[in-house]
Amino acid sequence: MKCLLAAINAKYIHSNLGVYSLKAYAEKHLGQDVEIEIGEYTINHSQEAILADLYRRKPDVAAFSCYIWNIDYVKQLIADLPKVLPGTRIWLGGPEVSYNGAGLLSRFPQVSLVMKGEGEETFSRLLSCFRSLGKEERGTAAKTEGQTGLTQLDEEGWDQALEHIPGIVYRRRDSRIQDTKTAPLMDLNDLPFPYQNMEGMEHRIIYYESSRGCPFSCSYCLSSLDKTVRFRRMDLVKKELAFFLERRVPQVKFVDRTFNCKKSHAMEIWRYLAEHDNGVTNFHFEISADLLDEEELSLFRKMRPGLIQLETGVQTANPRTLQEIRRKTDLNRIREMTLRIHRFQNIHQHLDLIAGLPWEDKESFLNSFDQVYAMRPDQLQLGFLKVLKGSFMEEQKEAYGLTFTERPPFEVLSTRWLSYADVLELKRIEEMVEVYYNSGQFSNTIKQMEGFFPRPARMFQELGEWYEQMGLRDMGHSRLARYENLFRFLAERFPDEGDLFRDALTVDYYLRENAGTRPSFARDQKEYREGIRSFYQEEGKARRYLNCGYEGFDSRQMAKMTHLEVLGDGRVLLFDYRNRDALTKNAAVWEVAFAAGGVQDGEFICGSGSGDHRLKSEDGSDPGNRWSADRRREGGGRISDAGESGISS
Repeated sequence: MKCLLAAINAKYIHSNLGVYSLKAYAEKHLGQDVEIEIGEYTINHSQEAILADLYRRKPDVAAFSCYIWNIDYVKQLIADLPKVLPGTRIWLGGPEVSYNGAGLLSRFPQVSLVMKGEGEETFSRLLSCFRSLGKEERGTAAKTEGQTGLTQLDEEGWDQALEHIPGIVYRRRDSRIQDTKTAPLMDLNDLPFPYQNMEGMEHRIIYYESSRGCPFSCSYCLSSLDKTVRFRRMDLVKKELAFFLERRVPQVKFVDRTFNCKKSHAMEIWRYLAEHDNGVTNFHFEISADLLDEEELSLFRKMRPGLIQLETGVQTANPRTLQEIRRKTDLNRIREMTLRIHRFQNIHQHLDLIAGLPWEDKESFLNSFDQVYAMRPDQLQLGFLKVLKGSFMEEQKEAYGLTFTERPPFEVLSTRWLSYADVLELKRIEEMVEVYYNSGQFSNTIKQMEGFFPRPARMFQELGEWYEQMGLRDMGHSRLARYENLFRFLAERFPDEGDLFRDALTVDYYLRENAGTRPSFARDQKEYREGIRSFYQEEGKARRYLNCGYEGFDSRQMAKMTHLEVLGDGRVLLFDYRNRDALTKNAAVWEVAFAAGGVQDGEFICGSGSGDHRLKSEDGSDPGNRWSADRRREGGGRISDAGESGISS
């Protein structure tokens, strides 16, 4: 028999841990008697293309992994699949169908059964039953005609077999829908490693779990339904992490719901990664920052920049809201920990907020935004409440006055405290934060803007309103257009500060790439051509700055490979694209000086440069890509505070 595990992911770069784990477990217990294939697609594939691929594969069973982002897509597919493969059984599993399998089977007669909860053992037992029934009737001739699956003679035996498999809802031969008991929780040590074959996974995010369950009871989350946290044996975890490290996988994302809920478990993994760092692989963890302590911070401080990244769900700073959603959070502790990690300048931090929670109106949410913004995350994710089926939040929808979209992702439209107009306003802020903050491409400009607005939230509010007024929302903009749009906004809003923002935006623009198209707001560099030419001629001889990664290149080649920019205050910045910041990917930057006969002494100011003039921090160590605190240079303006990237005027 042949089973196809179909995963429809949100993006190509994503992978589906669930289907890989199902396949590995079933093959371990059933051997080669069952042929299991994985079909990974994305929501960007056309329905026709996926349907055609399913037809070509001709599975006896097509089992779909269902999530909030793909359930509508799956429903459309399963409506058409029986038309081209009438004998193929359709099974569904995943969080989006586990809560109401009976209702789904009633609405979709094409579906044979739904797996609910953890699926590895359930899936394996289902395949074992399916394999044992109707072997002679499922032959090559039937498959040639597209007629797969069980025969009528087997249906009665199939019904009887399913009665004894926990964790399913299935349709009997007489059309009755039957729900078996809940399947027991699995021992994670019984699960085989799901990634024995990494072919085709080289450029994708690899999802991995070292634990299941969550100790917390947040009312908006389905993970709270499984409060029994189970951990995978550490020797297995280390062996599997070594597998990723040896193959230099770009990123491994732990899906553990609260990775550091058990300190000893988290610390052993973090120590292992620090000791076996391959210099390439990044590991992502969802944590509770308020659970961190000095021992963990001490370990973090020594890690390679980019080895790990941390995500913390703050969700809200409103005490009443935190209490209502049953979330135990020490906001002061989160603030302390995230700011201290921020100063290490080696770990990307991602902080989350949720709009639409009970007892939080627009002003309360904006206050939460300002508080989290002050923690200086590398990314600030503004999410909107998803009223998930089966969650406690859904049970309270009447009490909270929740309205939300009828179709997935069931996103909030209004609450007792938040109007739809408020939601739309917060959506504008979200868009601006995503483009101008989370991209990391405007760090210097944003730092300058902060001084001209009463609060961070107001800054993004006004920018969003301007985008709306100019008809720029819901449009695709090139990278250059985003810079020029921001300059237009700032020039209109602060006409006397044009020079300040002109330089900040120019620096931000060239930090990322040696762009061929010069932005319209950048200063004319014609009068500096001779000085720039002289600089590169001197550099070709002396190699005072470009002495790492430029071996064998002459002055003309180096001029094309780097960028030299003269700012309004006379400073001359050299952007080195062969030496970049490990976290931001920004170019290393040197400040150089022109003289009549060539180049005066200069100074390394940010990035990964390697010359003799690198700026040192107060303890004598190399700050890498950041400027150290309170250092000042004659005529050079202000150097940003410790922990802040980029160049300030």
